[in-house]
Formats: sequence, C-alpha cells, structure tokens
Amino acid sequence: MTAETSTAPDTPAPAGRAARLLGLPAVRGHGRFITGNLVDSVGSGMLLPLGLLYFTTVRGLSAPAVGAAVTVGQLAALPAVLVTGRLMDRRGPRLPTVVANMVTAAGFLVFLLAHRPWQIACAYVLVQSGVNGYYTAQRTLVTRATPAGELRAWFAFTASLRNIGIGAGAALAAGALALYGTTALTGLLLTAAPLYVLAAACFARVPLTAPHDKEQPPGNDDGPRAGPEPVADGTRRYLLLVACALPFVLSQTMPAVLFALYATDVLHLAAWTASLLLILNTVLVSTLTTPLTAHVTPAQPRHALLLGYGVLVIAMLAFAAPVLSDTAVPAWPALLSATVLFTLAEIFCSPALNELSVSLTPDAARGRRQSLYQLAWSAGNITAPVLFTCLLSVGGVVPWAFQGLACLLALPALLTLRPAPANPDESATRP
Repeated sequence: MTAETSTAPDTPAPAGRAARLLGLPAVRGHGRFITGNLVDSVGSGMLLPLGLLYFTTVRGLSAPAVGAAVTVGQLAALPAVLVTGRLMDRRGPRLPTVVANMVTAAGFLVFLLAHRPWQIACAYVLVQSGVNGYYTAQRTLVTRATPAGELRAWFAFTASLRNIGIGAGAALAAGALALYGTTALTGLLLTAAPLYVLAAACFARVPLTAPHDKEQPPGNDDGPRAGPEPVADGTRRYLLLVACALPFVLSQTMPAVLFALYATDVLHLAAWTASLLLILNTVLVSTLTTPLTAHVTPAQPRHALLLGYGVLVIAMLAFAAPVLSDTAVPAWPALLSATVLFTLAEIFCSPALNELSVSLTPDAARGRRQSLYQLAWSAGNITAPVLFTCLLSVGGVVPWAFQGLACLLALPALLTLRPAPANPDESATRP
C-alpha cells in the first residue's frame, strides 16, 4: 500500500476557553480540511434536492420517468462504494475524497447535457458515485487529518459544518429560485459544480498522519485491547455494527421522505410544515452537536448510542401521538417536540457511530470495512422512500411504530459493541 505524506499534527493544539465551552476541537492548522468540508456541503445543499425539479421543469419530462431514471442511476452507483474501498487500501483516504468531488462536479455538469431518461440515469450514476465515494472515504480521512485525541469532537464538528453548509446552500438556492424562478436552476448547476472542484483542491492539500491501526481513540476505552484480532471475530463485530446502524440510517431519511407526507396527508397541515421542521432540525444540529457531544454525551460511544436510540424511540412515540386513537395530542406541539427529540438522538448517535466505524476493530478505518459500512447507508437511502411510503399507506402510526421497534431491537446488540478483550476471561468480568 502506498503511504501518503505524514505531516499533520499528532497532538491537538490548546483550545481557547470559548472553544472548550462550545466543545470545538483545536482547529488551527486545519483550514483546508474545514474549508473542503464546508464547500462540499454548500454544493450539496444547492443541488441535491433540486435534481427532480430541474428535469421536470427545464427539460419538461414527466416525474415518473425522471424518478425511475434517478433510481436506476443510484442503484448503478452502488459499486462505487467498493471501488473507493479498494482505492483507499492502496492509496489512503485523500485521493478517493478528491476523486469523489471531481466526479460529483462532472455529474452535475452532465445534467446540462441530459435530455432523455437514459442520459439522466448516466448523470446520476456520476453524481451518486461521487457522493458514495466521498462518504466512504471521509470518515477515515477525519482519522488521518486530525489528532487522534479529538476524534469524537472532530466527527461532531464536521457534522455541524455539514449542516451549516447544506443550510447555506439551500438558502442560496431558495433565494435564486425566488428571484428568477426555475430558470435559475441552470445557473445553480453552473455555480455549484465548481464548488466541488474547490473542495477537491482543498482536500488534495490536507496534510495527513500515518494510519493508527493499532491505536484506540480516547473515550472508547473498555479495557486493554488484544493483539491481532482474529479476522472472523473482527468481521462479526463489524457486521453487528452495520446491523445496529440500520435503524439510525433509516431515521436520517425521515425528514426528506416522511415528514411532508405525514404532515399533509395524515395530519392535514400546510405543505410548509415539513420545511419548518427541517429548518428546526438543521439549526439545532448545527449549533448543538459540538457542545452536547463534548459535555453531555457519554464518553463511550456504545453508551452514547444507547442513549440516542432510547431518545429516538421516544421521538417516534411523539410523532405518532396526534393519530393515536386514545390520545388528544395537538399536532403542532407533538411535531415540534418530536423534532427536538429526533434531533437530540441524531446528535448523540452520529458522532458515536462514526467513531465506532473507524475504531471498533483494528482495521476498522481500512477501505474494505468503510465500504461495508457505507453500503448500509447507500442501501438505506435507496430503500427508505419505498419502505416508508408503503408503511404510511397502511396507517399513520405504522412507520413510527416500525422505526421505534427497530431501535428497541438494536439496544441489546449495542451493549456488545466494544473492542475485543485482551483475553477471553476478561469479557466475563468487565461491565
């Protein structure tokens, strides 16, 4: 495997009082990494929600034809996860991250040339391949571009950056559409594609440390680690992590897939209800992720997941409360409370899951593991629209009950997500 330049600092620089209060990591010396994350997210916020609108309005194609083309393109892009994993094992995480952003930029430019469904599918193969490749490599890039002692803080910080960038991109797109109507969509494509090129340029110059395959970040200390872990044991443990992550993966699709349909078709609220709930979720994630992760979330990631999944179960009950036959809960208080709980669960779970995905086994940050973890996310994002719309057609309570039950079933397995003990006898005495 070709090693990348090892020039990033191994220890964090001292953070100021305000930074410590906000839970921020020491950001000095990480400007290119921060800029790359932020710029990539601005591009995502501008364009990813508008693909269907572009092809149905500017190109005049029917929504079913465009939807089918998008689905075919996303399915065809799944192998990009495995290709990225192999490239990571050969060249490290920086090159795949750069390539992913360039491929995404190319995909959005191909939108300008696509007039038929098969061409739209090809464009989405590029866009989704770039998105899949970026997320496959990004978690490992965090471990190599930042000090090991602040891993959880950096995962929380990058989550905040992503929400800030997506919100800013969405606001720019909304402003352009309000001023110029759907004719602004072509301009947005021409504006956003260079943002991905800029993000690629930033990531290309991010200094990286050597991989820490045998190290374990602080906050995940469940006792002494074994030497080389048996491959079968590591694989089983990682597959369990992937299975436990699925309820969270599906929950993250709910704001885009379920909120609007539930609010309008079941609760008979205005169409802008879902947008308000999404704004509330985005603002809370952007502002609270780093301080709550630093000062409230349990230090051990599996304990943080237990807390997050427990809160997520309560959030599902709150979402379902207005349509439960034995309750008289008003819709708006229930939805607002449920969204706040949903957001808290996201804040507790997301950095902890990311940390476990790169630290659960000695080779967790390697490409083959990360590609497996990312496949769960890609498959969940593709499956969720069909799953939740079908469940909602059965009854207004059904999707929330399904998601709550999935979280409850994951709780016992979450307790076992800890590093392998140094010897078999320790597992019987360790809490």
